[in-house]
Amino acid sequence: MWGLGFRWLLLLLAFAAAVELEARFVVEKNSLMVTSPTALRGRHDSAIGNFGIPQYGGSMAGAVVYPKGNSDACEAFNSGRKEHLFRTKPGALPSFLLIDRGNCLFAKKVWNAQYAGASAVLVVDDKDEPLITMDLLQEDDEAAKYIQNISIPSALIDKKFGEQLKKAVKDGEMVNVDLDWREAVPHPDNRVEYELWTNSNDECGPKCDMLMHFLKEFKGAAQLLEKGGYSQFTPHYITWYCPQAFVVSKQCKSQCINHGRYCAPDPEQDFSTGYDGKDVVVENLRQLCVFNVANEIKKPWIWWDYVTDFHIRCPMKEKKYNKKCAETVVKSLGLEMQKIDKCMGDPNDDSDHPLLKMEQDSQIGKGSRGDVTILPTLVVNNRQYRGKARKESCPQSYLCWL
Repeated sequence: MWGLGFRWLLLLLAFAAAVELEARFVVEKNSLMVTSPTALRGRHDSAIGNFGIPQYGGSMAGAVVYPKGNSDACEAFNSGRKEHLFRTKPGALPSFLLIDRGNCLFAKKVWNAQYAGASAVLVVDDKDEPLITMDLLQEDDEAAKYIQNISIPSALIDKKFGEQLKKAVKDGEMVNVDLDWREAVPHPDNRVEYELWTNSNDECGPKCDMLMHFLKEFKGAAQLLEKGGYSQFTPHYITWYCPQAFVVSKQCKSQCINHGRYCAPDPEQDFSTGYDGKDVVVENLRQLCVFNVANEIKKPWIWWDYVTDFHIRCPMKEKKYNKKCAETVVKSLGLEMQKIDKCMGDPNDDSDHPLLKMEQDSQIGKGSRGDVTILPTLVVNNRQYRGKARKESCPQSYLCWL
């Protein structure tokens, strides 16, 4: 996902709504504006589906289509057909397929609509109730195969409004609507808060290569957003602790600092050669301290300069992944090395490190956000990124001009 470049993240920076919890559902609402017919013109709420690609920060206009048969979209529309039934014709508005709730999984409905060429899906609730999120109550193998391939946005609308739309379509009216996700962007302080859980290890294969490519590519945009007050970025690093019974083992001694409290995997998966996991933990801590010291002088964006410069100047392959090389980078950025050293402390101390302890506590999910267990992980407004991201989704995002 990191090889797609920085543009998709600009879309994600507008991610996640002010939420209300109903059972396990997180209800993210967006605005739906009927522009025609005149009798239905007005604004309505809809609940964003928990799969596909909502166009956060953007809007999308379309023409509502209600199928003559298979109104619940539980069967494939293209059975026996060569053409995609609802694919948008050149010069026409995208097709928003209006379908009924019930009889099968939400994900299956949306997949069938997408496969038939629909650009978005509006699901009409089958009962009078507050809007809920179209989601799964539990893990489901059948739903998973649909969800991983869904790339169009979907939303649930209330029963009364849905019936009005269906009647207008059946009466031969031209029904046009605008889906607007801009109101779904939470901005109580007029900025988007996002976190990147990352790693300084540059020898973990393609994943590390893609992550570093992303950091270099996105650096300029991230710094502009931060300097302009549009975003607040925080880097994080995952560590694990060594079980007490194994603290004195060779594995833990090579992978951990602070007597087994903070550990990282060995870069080469070989405890007898190359760099150790503890070297990675120390550099991760240094990068956290660089961010903290830069933040104290109100220039947190310097972190991006440090991590990209360090990767270029101090690679493991050239045996430069060390404190001496790191100090060269720090000094070139005008930061005080003494403050960073003080922040890092002694990795041999048999005690908790306040910063790394805070990082481990932050890995635990809170509220609507799950535990962070995979690197890299992006968290925007306390919500882990989910779903696929594609560059072509970006033009409708208000941040893509960068």
